[in-house]
Amino acid sequence: MTKVIQDTDSDACTLAQTLLKNARHAALAVMIEPGQPMVTRIALAQDMDGAPLSLISDLATHTRALREHAACSLLIGEPGEKGDVLAHPRLTLVAKAQLIPRDHADHDKRAAQYLEHNPKAKLYLGLGDFKFVRFDVQSALLNAGFGKAYHLTPADLAL
Repeated sequence: MTKVIQDTDSDACTLAQTLLKNARHAALAVMIEPGQPMVTRIALAQDMDGAPLSLISDLATHTRALREHAACSLLIGEPGEKGDVLAHPRLTLVAKAQLIPRDHADHDKRAAQYLEHNPKAKLYLGLGDFKFVRFDVQSALLNAGFGKAYHLTPADLAL
């Protein structure tokens, strides 16, 4: 039987870190009700410590879902313009969402860092219903292309 999951090495960690660092958006999977998953696209950046970070509206279905069930998953990675879409690397993060209130002591630092990565988000920062959500990664799966799958830990993603 062929080994499906490869031993994690420095190349896998570097690729995962690069995917996370360069990601401007992700697919976010949440549970809107028991047995009813939902996937949506969110803008993405990294927090001061490298954790995935997004700016989301209190009005959004996925925000309400994260309040009820913090467990979620993010998919990061873009298929290339040519070739098999499944041959391009992608990173799945299993995480717990932490909603960050606007009056948090690090809000301004997060805002400045987030805007460096997503400058068009400045409009949303001024709206009262938007807040940051930090994704505390519990584990990850890197698919680096056909036959190149790796289980990763949060430490493997640290820059």
